Amino acid sequence: MRYLPLGHSSLTVSEIGLGTMTFGQQNTMAEAHEQLDYALEQGINFIDTAEMYPVPARAETQGSTERYIGEWLQHQQRDQLIIATKIAGPGRPWHWIRNGSLSITRDNIKQAVADSLKRLKTDYIDLYQIHWPDRYVPQFGEVSYDPSRERPTVPIAEQLEALAEMVQAGLIRYIGLSNETPWGVSEFCHLAEQLSLPKVVSIQNAYNLINRVFEVGLAEVCRHEHIGLLAYSPLGFGVLTGKYLQAEKPTGSRLALFEGFGRRYLKPNVAEAVAGYVSISQKYGLTPAQLALAFVRSRWFVTSTIIGATNLAQLKENLSCLQVELSAEMLVEIEAVHQRYPNPAP
Repeated sequence: MRYLPLGHSSLTVSEIGLGTMTFGQQNTMAEAHEQLDYALEQGINFIDTAEMYPVPARAETQGSTERYIGEWLQHQQRDQLIIATKIAGPGRPWHWIRNGSLSITRDNIKQAVADSLKRLKTDYIDLYQIHWPDRYVPQFGEVSYDPSRERPTVPIAEQLEALAEMVQAGLIRYIGLSNETPWGVSEFCHLAEQLSLPKVVSIQNAYNLINRVFEVGLAEVCRHEHIGLLAYSPLGFGVLTGKYLQAEKPTGSRLALFEGFGRRYLKPNVAEAVAGYVSISQKYGLTPAQLALAFVRSRWFVTSTIIGATNLAQLKENLSCLQVELSAEMLVEIEAVHQRYPNPAP
């Protein structure tokens, strides 16, 4: 396991991070703790969660993921772990979070941080992220910006000022973004410098073999601003394991359990692209998951690859990607598939 500096922060995170959005929905507390224990044994020090988890979001389960982690965290060396969580943004009819008040305002940030700290049973959060922008942007599979969908938004400067108060109070150490755009990242960085406020150190966006749009504009911005990518969905919601080929939905899989969930990855040319990558993995004696995760790990702009699993066997297979280094020949073949089916699931 390698450990890499996260952006310009003092945090050093494992190259593989543990995603936890299934805890409390598809995983019991005992199963969650089993995964956390195994991840820690394998050298993972970075654990990512969110106030809205588990997914799919429901009033009955909201906050369970953080509570599961909090119970486990009581028995760990806190200063040896990097705990990241997120504040939900507006645009969803989730009345069960702050009575539906989801704008990234000072009061909401203050309340959200307090609630997450309570559930996590910790005094501080290492990385606090805005789960998606307060303003309208295309996200979660949308590809076109539509000005008619713009909505009233909290100015970015005000968001930064509120987050700065949390940093000054010692409740969070660093701030990050998620599901952001090149303009958004640039504006957060520009205003932080202009107003002498904390600068974001990370961005958590989807990145995988069937969604490489980060490479187009965000890679350049993040390089110059010294911001690390925490790549989520490296297996494309499990699609890149190949288990959904031939329109199959295995019993217990997310697409089988939650009708309509994961539409981001059910688009034209996804199956064709996945079949191409599966073929490459078979040629070189790898599982499709190993190939997909090794590819994400190999990118120069990725600081940590966030993996998630619904059982320990999946977690072990995912972590086996640490023994895989892609050759130049394999990367050429991967690029050939990408050229035939570029970003079918952005």
